[in-house]
Amino acid sequence: QVQLVESGGGLAQAGDSLRLSCAASGLTFSAYFVAWFRQAPGQEREFVAAVSASGIQTSYADSVKGRFAISRDNAKNIVYLQMNRLDPEDAATYYCAAATTVTLTTLAVEETYNFWGMGTQVTVSS
Repeated sequence: QVQLVESGGGLAQAGDSLRLSCAASGLTFSAYFVAWFRQAPGQEREFVAAVSASGIQTSYADSVKGRFAISRDNAKNIVYLQMNRLDPEDAATYYCAAATTVTLTTLAVEETYNFWGMGTQVTVSS
């Protein structure tokens, strides 16, 4: 049974940093592209960042580029999202997702991803 479990969310102040983790089990983790999405109340879920199976290639939404960094440790089956200079607009529930077949045109599309975690909430106060 495939499981993705996010952790690391919480309350932060504007300008603070948080690191989210996504721990995977039940799959050959090193074969999967992994992405982070987020959803704020009343808004659609949106792409945040993605990392290739090897960890070499990364991609970011414009809104987080330069502030967030995605990385992975395939030996530990974990993907991280380092979030720096947090802004109240970053407040959302953050989800990680995994897929085996990803292209440049599909990596930011929810339907690309086969497996999803339950999410971890990030709150940012101004």
